[in-house]
Amino acid sequence: MEILQVFIHVKADQVEAFKAATIENARHSLQEPGVSRFDFFQQADDPTRFTLIEAYRTEDAPAQHKQTAHYKKWLETVSDMMATPRTRTSYRPVFPAE
Repeated sequence: MEILQVFIHVKADQVEAFKAATIENARHSLQEPGVSRFDFFQQADDPTRFTLIEAYRTEDAPAQHKQTAHYKKWLETVSDMMATPRTRTSYRPVFPAE
C-alpha cells in the first residue's frame, strides 16, 4: 500500500472552481482498481489550502493514476489555480497492517 498526502495552496479567487474540479477527479479516482481511498480536505482556518490523502493498493498504482484521462484533465484545469506548487509526502502503513 502507498499513501500520499498532497498539500495544495490555491489562489483566493479560484477556491470554488478548484473544489469542483477536484471533487470530479476524486469521484473518478475512486473508480480506479488501484485506489483504496481518495480524500479531499479544505483547511479550516485558511480556505485557500487543501489536502488530498490518496491511498493506493500497490506501489505502482499512483503512476497508473497519473495516466488516467480524469487526472490529466484535473491537472490541466487546476494548474493555473495554484498559488504555489503543490507538495506531497509518501507514507507506508504501520497499523493496521495491510
